[in-house]
Amino acid sequence: MTPEKKRARSLEEKSFRRQQILEAASELFAEVGYEGFSVALLASKAGIVKGTLYLYFKTREEVFLALYDQSLNRWSEKFIQQLPETLEDRAFCELLYDTAFGDALYVPLQARLEKVIEHNVSLDCLLLSKRNFLQQVDRIAVASADVLRVSNEQALEVIKTLGVLIVGVAGADLAPSLNGEEIPEDVQDLLASFSSRPIFIKNSERIIQGIRSDYSNNQAL
Repeated sequence: MTPEKKRARSLEEKSFRRQQILEAASELFAEVGYEGFSVALLASKAGIVKGTLYLYFKTREEVFLALYDQSLNRWSEKFIQQLPETLEDRAFCELLYDTAFGDALYVPLQARLEKVIEHNVSLDCLLLSKRNFLQQVDRIAVASADVLRVSNEQALEVIKTLGVLIVGVAGADLAPSLNGEEIPEDVQDLLASFSSRPIFIKNSERIIQGIRSDYSNNQAL
């Protein structure tokens, strides 16, 4: 039996094998996208039989959920590392957008998380993922509070709301690509105005300013 086919037995070996599968899954996702992704293709990509794959992930969605958790951790760490001590609201929104959409997995999986992925995973997997989400959101909020000149509570509200906005604007980029086509200037302007980045940044600024204003008004009462 080849090393690739040999069943991992120790906890360390199982953890290593699981990560190998997720690395193969990430590569496969980049090649075929969400719709083209299958357990059979993943098993082939990882060099294992489907039966072995099911020892680690019971469904395709459990693979996606694990990939999502990793992408969330990766994105939050990158965002926090790049966050300076002071930043204007617009620059904060630009950094949040660019780091989130810069990850090849985070936005595509986040957009499908509650509608599709979470409906076909075990309760244990779902609970672990939700707890990881809460932990990462708290980390981002704490790191952002002083930068945004708001309390930790307000920062948490900002990050949660902007997270929902990311999902909403992601669909704006799903229109057919017109690269290489001769498009009239007025239509180009229209398409540009509906792309996800300007929509996200403009509305994110309004959200931050609104939450900050609500707090100031409450303090004045």
